[in-house]
Amino acid sequence: MRVLAAILACALGIPAFASDAAKVSLGEVAESAVQQSKLTLPGSTPFHLKAEIVETTNPSSEYQAKVEEYWVSSQEWRRTIEAPGFSQTLIINGDQVSEKDTGDYFPWWLNDLVTAMMDPLPMLETLKQSNSQMAKPQGPENSKTCADLRATVNWGIFCFEGSHGLLTSAFTRGYSAQFEDFDGFAGKRVARLILIDPEPGTTIQARITELTEVRHVDEALFAVPKATPPQEQIKTLKVDEATVRGLALSGTGIAWPVVGGGPTTGRCAVYVSADRAGHMREVWPGGCDNPGLEDPLREMVKKWQLRPSTENGAPVQIEALVTFTFETKVVNDQPSPKASDVEVPKPATNVAEPHSQYKGPPVVAPRLIKMVKPDCGVGQSCHGIHGTVVVLVHVLTDGTVGEVTVRSGEPRLFDDATKAAKQCTFQPGTFFGKPTSMTLDLKYQF
Repeated sequence: MRVLAAILACALGIPAFASDAAKVSLGEVAESAVQQSKLTLPGSTPFHLKAEIVETTNPSSEYQAKVEEYWVSSQEWRRTIEAPGFSQTLIINGDQVSEKDTGDYFPWWLNDLVTAMMDPLPMLETLKQSNSQMAKPQGPENSKTCADLRATVNWGIFCFEGSHGLLTSAFTRGYSAQFEDFDGFAGKRVARLILIDPEPGTTIQARITELTEVRHVDEALFAVPKATPPQEQIKTLKVDEATVRGLALSGTGIAWPVVGGGPTTGRCAVYVSADRAGHMREVWPGGCDNPGLEDPLREMVKKWQLRPSTENGAPVQIEALVTFTFETKVVNDQPSPKASDVEVPKPATNVAEPHSQYKGPPVVAPRLIKMVKPDCGVGQSCHGIHGTVVVLVHVLTDGTVGEVTVRSGEPRLFDDATKAAKQCTFQPGTFFGKPTSMTLDLKYQF
């Protein structure tokens, strides 16, 4: 998923190259990062935390929440969450659990950010058992060294900064987070800002606004007068694709619509989350060979109804990555409306004029109005690295950029180029006189 499509499809942060002699165990690097930054390790300092969650790309959206936690140990803690349509007060006291919920569904995006705050690498034990190797993190704080496990059963990309080996990002199927603004707390270095990008154009951040030591424990905060039975607790279970399709009450085939351009065959994926009654509540993009099919696919999958799922007799929410193979055709059998490469010169320019590789009135390619430079500045060195990155951008009908996919180039610069491309602005293209989305290659020279 970033579910996530934008990040996963863009392949942000592929590992820095290194000789075999310079490689170390990913499990050891991950363990070191967790020991330095995870607040809830056994024996850690009791804390009181407050955080605010908001969609930075649309602050008035439903993607907002307030989180507060009192933590003494793994056997004694209290968490409250307040979000539109959902709230939860969860108290753990030994083997006693008190859970009070408002709303019947715990959103994936919210659970992802809360998990990242308390347990940045929930798959740590799996990574330690994977025997995977990576380049040793080294260099300044703004350097990045990554492990790319997408070709293995432990699918994911994990990046660490150089000065202390702190975790800066983790992207896996079903969990993603970027960690920034590290600051000290009780001998640890804790990220005060956590971000996810579950779909193109949507960035949700969790900002820790208060983090203090609890010196005097108020046991009344952790009292459980009456335990909540498992049947009334909201739990989430990750399942495989076959399980989701097997639970569907109707067919799971997709009636693929015709497209204005792009590939006519290929693969798409979505990350789905269903509530305890089997209703699809969230369908996030997981990457698609033709970005124009992504939104129609999501809308069709949202209509699926599943049989309710249970674990040990208790109803559970379920999540899964679901993949599809598509076959469609282009409207009027015209060639795919795709503009040709546009190179960002060195030094960068703010205006460029791509030319269409198709001639005649049916297709008007999008015109690049504003090119955004990466933070380091095109023509300069990013993190001490020089190179070229080519990205494929999906220009939406309003001229904004949707999905961005890295095509080629220097892996350590993928992140910088992708972030810049997402902020570009275009004059919309047209297809047979009607506004249409199109794809366009941008080349960044660092």
